[in-house]
Parts: sequence; C-alpha cells; structure tokens
Amino acid sequence: MPRDSQGTLDRATGGVLRVGVSEHPPFTVVGENGDVSGEEVDLIQQYAAGIDARIEWTAGPESVLSEAMKNGDLDVVIGGFTADAPWTSTIAFTRPYTTLERPDGSTAKVVMGVRPGENALMVDLELFLARAAGEI
Repeated sequence: MPRDSQGTLDRATGGVLRVGVSEHPPFTVVGENGDVSGEEVDLIQQYAAGIDARIEWTAGPESVLSEAMKNGDLDVVIGGFTADAPWTSTIAFTRPYTTLERPDGSTAKVVMGVRPGENALMVDLELFLARAAGEI
C-alpha cells in the first residue's frame, strides 16, 4: 500500500482535510462571503465524507495555494487545475479525471493536487475520482 511521507490520509481520516480552492467556474466558485461551490467542490466534499473528514477551506489564487502547499498548510488543491499547470514543483497532480474546453477551442485535462510525497492520499483520491467518473 502506498504511504504518505507526512501521514496526511491518516490524519485527515476522521479529522480535517485542508483544501485550497482557486476560483475557476464551473469547477469552483468562491463567493464574497467565502462560501465555495461548484463541480469540484461537490466532488471533494463527497471524497471528504467518504473518509469522515471535515473540510477546512482556504481560498486564493493558484500561486498562493502553491506556496501554501509547499509550506505544508494544505492537503489538496482544487480549482480547475490542468495537467500542464506550472506548479509541479510544489503540487503533485492526480491523473486527469475530466476535460475542459479552453477559449481557443482546445481542450485541457483537469486534475486535482496533493502535497508531493503523500502517495496514499493520492491513490485514495484518484480511486475516488475514477469511481465518480464511472471508470471503475
């Protein structure tokens, strides 16, 4: 079984999952009062419920969330991140679970991110995303 270098999945299970969210409708929407919604918000809430975790949200732009991930302040980041995002030195991205259409008509593969080295969390989240997409 894959292990987490920082024990994130064990800590979050039955505890708190710290999720960074960057606004990117329809995947994520951050309201003026800090409420979050959207397709990825729904997915990560379902994932958290499956591990009996409460979510602690942190909203911000991708660059700020990347730094928070580097500092160990977040467990997961969401916000319509794409597989070609420039944050691979601070965020380990899941395998793509859906696609989005860019303004130029091209498509991009959408991913979520976890802290590098948190392999048990990565595998568990990827299995959840595969099930949610009907792949398994």
